[in-house]
Amino acid sequence: MSLHRLAQGVLLPGFHGTSAPDWLVKRVADGLGGVVLFGRNVVDDAQVTALDAQLRSARADVVIGIDEEGGDVTRLDAGHGSEVPGNHALGAAGDPALTRAVAASMGSRLAACGVSLNLAPSADLVLTLDDPVIGVRSFGSDPVAAGAHVAAFVEGMQAVGVAACAKHFPGHGASTVDSHAALPVLPRTAAELAAVEFAPFRAAVGAGVRSIMTGHLVVPEWGPEPATLNPAAVRVLREDLGFTGAVITDGLDMKAVGGDLAQGSVRALVAGVDALCLGGEPLDDDGLRRLVDAVVAAVESGELPLARLEEAARRTAALGTPPSSVEGHDPALGLKAARAALEVRGSLRLAGPPVVVDLAVEPSIAVGDVPWGLGPYLEELVPGTSVVSSASAAEIAAAAGDRPVVVVTREAHRFPWAREVVTSLVKIGLDLVHVETGVPGPDLGATARVDTHGGSRVCLRAAAERIAAATSSR
Repeated sequence: MSLHRLAQGVLLPGFHGTSAPDWLVKRVADGLGGVVLFGRNVVDDAQVTALDAQLRSARADVVIGIDEEGGDVTRLDAGHGSEVPGNHALGAAGDPALTRAVAASMGSRLAACGVSLNLAPSADLVLTLDDPVIGVRSFGSDPVAAGAHVAAFVEGMQAVGVAACAKHFPGHGASTVDSHAALPVLPRTAAELAAVEFAPFRAAVGAGVRSIMTGHLVVPEWGPEPATLNPAAVRVLREDLGFTGAVITDGLDMKAVGGDLAQGSVRALVAGVDALCLGGEPLDDDGLRRLVDAVVAAVESGELPLARLEEAARRTAALGTPPSSVEGHDPALGLKAARAALEVRGSLRLAGPPVVVDLAVEPSIAVGDVPWGLGPYLEELVPGTSVVSSASAAEIAAAAGDRPVVVVTREAHRFPWAREVVTSLVKIGLDLVHVETGVPGPDLGATARVDTHGGSRVCLRAAAERIAAATSSR
């Protein structure tokens, strides 16, 4: 195999458009490892199926990857919210068999679309409420319980022929920095990581996960390089955890690795990583050519051993096996799981149709601009419901009069202004229901608290159903 074809074979770029541009089809035919699909590439399942068929017509075993975690992070349902709850909701439901069934249903849908690699599940733990990027993408804070759900997700996804990817090794949960924007240094020793954060990754390996994604995370005892560029991290994966599948980078265009794609690509390969995820910022043919040339030059100079590149290309190619289109997608399963995840505290009884306030905050880059908010669901289920825009507590109280208020937050503990609105409404003495759609933080004193453990369409729908059932008609 030519050196240029080998170099192409480890690249998984993103691109613009809802059909494959001619240059991309040619690159796939010439040996490009694969692509990663984002919301910008998706209209609906039929369009994704056609796009993937177009790519596979150029080469049947091209890797087609996607970030379909479910819950807050969705690509297939980016326009209207996921049909399944995310990891934290599944962890709250506490039934690994349900997690396995949800993953199998998701996988069946992905397989029908032609996707061969799902960059999920997140095997990170919730270890601090100040974490800005994982949150409800995690199954929870207990390493053993989270590991059981990670294993179940992997088993369900891979049972229908779609490769799973446990991420973000060595574990993002203790970080208070978003690696999309800066480089996190984990306040953890290697021994602490081995005892806690590694548990879900060990469970994934035990379940036969076919790929693991490295995080752009510095472990001080491993040196100053983030795990993606650090041979010590890959050695731990291979030797301590016994992982033999493909190691995939998190997005190499993220600021945590400096944003130099060519340099980052070579350094990751030298460190022992196999597949290079380049999808956040779309590439074109010239951008890919520069990356291929950089990898080729590194081999020719001796910086990157040829055997290392051959190994990486072989492991990447193994993720491109076209999945069989199987039966098993159950669109109703997600709402069932979201209902099981709901937690209600306090006295949930509304005297009449409420005033709803969705306190929207800027989503993380990983989540993106996916619709969020409880208002439309309660308007549908409880006639007479009013939805008001985010405002001060005094303005909300004036709009409500003697009506109950439902205030909806996304990790209120991380946003002082949102927390202040809720606590001020409590002090005013309103009949107040607080719906928290992120990782639950401290109770703020509302009459009732509803934790959905996620902001997906089905989580919001389940919360609206529960509130509607507790609302008296007037």
